[in-house]
Amino acid sequence: MATSPTGKLTTHVLDTAHGCPAADLKLELWRIPSDGNAHVIASSRTNADGRSPLLSPDSMTVGTYELRFWVGDYFAALDPKLPNPPFLNLIPIRFAIADVNAHYHVPLLVSPWSYSTYRGS
Repeated sequence: MATSPTGKLTTHVLDTAHGCPAADLKLELWRIPSDGNAHVIASSRTNADGRSPLLSPDSMTVGTYELRFWVGDYFAALDPKLPNPPFLNLIPIRFAIADVNAHYHVPLLVSPWSYSTYRGS
C-alpha cells in the first residue's frame, strides 16, 4: 500500500534593509519539467511575518521548481526614492525537490541591492 507524501514547501522573506519580515511581497512558484516548458503552479503574497506556504504534502512531486519574488515592487512601495528601474526587480531561485517526504524551506534575505538564500528547515 502506497503512503501519501508528508513533505511540504515553504518560504520566508526577510527585508534586511529595514530589519523586518517582507510582508505582502508577491511571489510565484513555477514547475520546470524536463522539456523546459515552465508553468505557474502557485501564486501568493507573504503574510505579515514574511512567510508563505507553497506546496502541501498532497502537492509535493519530485522535480525542478523556480520561485520568483517581485522585490522591486515591494521596495518601491516602501521607498519611492529608490532608483527606477530598480537594481533588483524580479529574483528567480531555481531548486529541485528530490524527497516528497521532506520539508523544503527556501528563505530569501533581501535588500534593494542584494539577496541570499539557502535551504532552511
